Amino acid sequence: MNLITGGTGHIGNVLVRELIAKGEQVRVLVLPDEDLSPFDGLDVEIFRGNVLDIESIKPAFSDIDYAFHLAGIISIMPGRDQLVHDVNVIGTKNVMTCALEANVIKFIHTSSIHAFKRVKHGIIVDETTPIDPDDTIAAYDQSKAEATLAVLDLAKKGFPAVVVCPTGVIGPYDYKGSELGVLIQGWMKNKVNFLIDGEYDFVDVRDVVKGMILARDKGVPGQIYILSGELIKVGDIWRIVKELLTFKSYSVNIPMHLAKFTAKIAQVYYQLSHSKPRFTTYSIATLQSNANISNAKARKNLGYQPRSLKESLRDTVNWWRQRQNRK
Repeated sequence: MNLITGGTGHIGNVLVRELIAKGEQVRVLVLPDEDLSPFDGLDVEIFRGNVLDIESIKPAFSDIDYAFHLAGIISIMPGRDQLVHDVNVIGTKNVMTCALEANVIKFIHTSSIHAFKRVKHGIIVDETTPIDPDDTIAAYDQSKAEATLAVLDLAKKGFPAVVVCPTGVIGPYDYKGSELGVLIQGWMKNKVNFLIDGEYDFVDVRDVVKGMILARDKGVPGQIYILSGELIKVGDIWRIVKELLTFKSYSVNIPMHLAKFTAKIAQVYYQLSHSKPRFTTYSIATLQSNANISNAKARKNLGYQPRSLKESLRDTVNWWRQRQNRK
């Protein structure tokens, strides 16, 4: 039996689908008020609980062989955030405690490429890149770094844990609307789109899931595996999406100084309105950062093979189009 925490998320619900397609049993741990629509039509066992309440999640670990930990909060807001820290760090420690008591065969922790220290351009980011919670620019990065170190520390004591670090995730089944997914959805509606310079490494959610299963089956406890895809410019993503549309669309490049100024104003709006951030100084810094990321270790040791981003973007556009047609 596989247990997945955070199963309604983008990676989580695709992992559920992949494991079921392989004929495996799946149990998901979701929040008490979680929307279960991503599981429509799927044979999955549901347990409700909160990773910050360890007693509420213990029952989900009964008779579990493998635990995939994905529950967490993703944030692109700069600065510190106590809730992000608590869910991503304390929540991870609570889940590990339960998994340890359940004697799981393997614990697969989903971290992030943002757990690694941001290094200068020209340096390849790989599993030897330092993880330093004190050298981060946002609560999310710090929390993922701290949680990853906690997992690795317990692995040194014999806990059978492996860590996977995806880069920017794209692809279908994006029910909650990731940052890039919502951006692509907007491009599909608007004839004029505003772009900023920048690039990043993006990977198909389906390849991340396959990498996670490979890490379960072949990963060495105590090891990290980067699940990256392809380095691509924002403008090139837009051009690929544009080719898939049925109408003509145009782009307008926003100068970087204007983008940074606008992002600062947008952050104030997000805080006052309590709305989900879409465009911040953190996201700009990420697109300007060194994203020369290697997945050589996962390829060599796990057999990881990500697909082309062009295929991923085509499937993403088709999924959003089908979802819009149902409404």
